[in-house]
Amino acid sequence: MERELVVTGVGGQGIQLLAKTLALAATRAGRYAMLTADYGGEMRGGPSRAGVVIGDEPLRSLPVLAAAWSAIVVHHRFSGPALARLRPGGPAVVNVPLVDPGSLPAMTVHPVDATAVAKSVDAPQAIGFVLLGAYNAVTGVVDPAALVEAMTELLPPYRRQHAPANARALAAGAAVPVAATVGVPS
Repeated sequence: MERELVVTGVGGQGIQLLAKTLALAATRAGRYAMLTADYGGEMRGGPSRAGVVIGDEPLRSLPVLAAAWSAIVVHHRFSGPALARLRPGGPAVVNVPLVDPGSLPAMTVHPVDATAVAKSVDAPQAIGFVLLGAYNAVTGVVDPAALVEAMTELLPPYRRQHAPANARALAAGAAVPVAATVGVPS
């Protein structure tokens, strides 16, 4: 079975790192994964999207996704084109209040106040990892410990001091009770 994920947000929110973390964790678990990145030339504030495809067998899908099963929406800005590719019914973990859960009417929406959760575990810059932890809890794509290992490996040397905070954010996101609301297709 193949599962596709679209991650969308604003540059500087860790979109690319969280997508790479999931892809690496999946491959380390013996699964197949492909990753694509799409971001603006700005370091911060521009559009940032990533696509991850994970499968149990060699992948047939390209990571440039015409349609996707699931989403992590960190910020509403620039999210329109990515959200238009989502197939109805799949899980979408959204960062409230920055993202209106009603903006994904045909998805099974899991709202998470990632900013509040990240602050509660003293990891205010790790909202993306809160959302990734929640997404993984909802989907069960990989073992949570694999996410921590992959994230730690992927951090550049000048950011390694953030690994413990990011690990707390992943765990806190996984522990958030994420109620699902199923939207009505528009």
